[in-house]
Amino acid sequence: MDKIPYVSIENISKTFGKVVANVNMNLTVHGGEIHALLGENGAGKSTLMNMLSGVYTPDSGSIFIHGKNMNFTCPKDAIKAGVGMIYQHFKLVEEMTAKQNILLGQNSGIFFKDKLEVKKIVDICEKFQLEIDINKYVCDMAVGERQNLEILKVLYRGADILVLDEPTTVFTQSETAKLFKIMKKMKQQGCAIIFISHKMDEVMEICDRITVLRKGEAVKTVEKENATPKYLTELMMGRRADLSINRVDKEPGEILLQVKDLKVLNAEKAEIIKNMSFSLRRGEILGVAGIAGSGQKELCEAIAGIEKVAGGEIFLEGENLVGESPRDIINKGISMSFIPEDRLGMGLVASLDMVDNLLLKDYHKQKGLFIDRKPVIEKARKMVDEFEIKTPDIYHPIKYLSGGNIQKILVGRELSMYPKILIMAYAVRGLDINTCYTIYDLINEEKKKGTAVLFIGEDLDVLIQLCDRIMVICHGEVTGIVSAVDASREKIGMMMVGKTVEEGI
Repeated sequence: MDKIPYVSIENISKTFGKVVANVNMNLTVHGGEIHALLGENGAGKSTLMNMLSGVYTPDSGSIFIHGKNMNFTCPKDAIKAGVGMIYQHFKLVEEMTAKQNILLGQNSGIFFKDKLEVKKIVDICEKFQLEIDINKYVCDMAVGERQNLEILKVLYRGADILVLDEPTTVFTQSETAKLFKIMKKMKQQGCAIIFISHKMDEVMEICDRITVLRKGEAVKTVEKENATPKYLTELMMGRRADLSINRVDKEPGEILLQVKDLKVLNAEKAEIIKNMSFSLRRGEILGVAGIAGSGQKELCEAIAGIEKVAGGEIFLEGENLVGESPRDIINKGISMSFIPEDRLGMGLVASLDMVDNLLLKDYHKQKGLFIDRKPVIEKARKMVDEFEIKTPDIYHPIKYLSGGNIQKILVGRELSMYPKILIMAYAVRGLDINTCYTIYDLINEEKKKGTAVLFIGEDLDVLIQLCDRIMVICHGEVTGIVSAVDASREKIGMMMVGKTVEEGI
């Protein structure tokens, strides 16, 4: 490591009205190091990095870059100093190509005219092993490609300090592996990398040192070799961690949802869901496991009336829902808490506050010409307390909240609808460990009430512990439905790649 740190943050503090985001925060990051920031949602990670990247100005304290005291007044100042911030929600123009996005805002203009600029980009791609087609439009890129483009964009602008804010939230395992390969290459080239993540296994795999934040303060920095996931979790929470899911023993009731021979086509008219059939009972949690892109999203949206059904039937208490509008389906008691790749692209409106986002699903139930906001305001305040949502107030635009707090609002809103059937896809994605287990407890409470829950998750251990049955899908087909009590990671893993239950044993 270098003698002079690439980043040295000393006694930084920042408040937003009554909300204290950071208190006398200290952080040191060296070149050739991958440094993790861990903390619960609202612990101050994003605020700290926004000050490092020039988005916010500290109320007090100092930021040193390569030993020089900096006073950033805007992101451009931070970029000039070599700091590159890569956000959860990509800052890309979808209607432009990769190279147009890279050069956007630069002196050379939007379009490349100088072959030297193209060569510079190609050289950076080769140096850091970034696989990008610079002539490809962003709208045609997968999530992993967009992430690589964001990295390339900041490297092109001269950054040797990179901040990655929850970069793997919506990644498949292979996309995560590719990103880690790039991060290791950047580390070899002497870059300083700050990695924000809630995924403990990733932190333990890729990072050198870990700083734990709690309630706006840096409580401890540890070498990875001296840490364990349990120890780090207890530092984050400030108490002993009980990370266990207690399965609720409840005999499932009658069938509420029956899906028969469901068929859904993608934009190219190819079958993305192929003759899928299953049932869901009252007071049952049916888990869905599958490699990303196996049809989970399309299944959720077909049941909720968002995705057009090409064939088959979806029965709710004997009534076929195919052809019904999403509003009609919600009125029949199906509530969908679907957490997409872009949290703010579906379900919530970024520019609105909590109250208005809750009102989006409440207003149609009210009678008369005027909307009564009082019940929704009370619901928002209750949700802030129950989910420990960190926000200056319930009238604060949600786009300024952390990704985890935005997700809490989305999940909380769906739970507040008192549905017969609750569809939860990646409901804990991007949430800290403590909040994840809060969500699991809430799902169990819904089960006790007799709610039928379709739970799509990524963590096989959670699916086994939480669910009653697990349906495994591969390439849009059901490869088997097993009792969670009899399931194992190995059996489910084999079924996820196309093996039948018998073949997977």
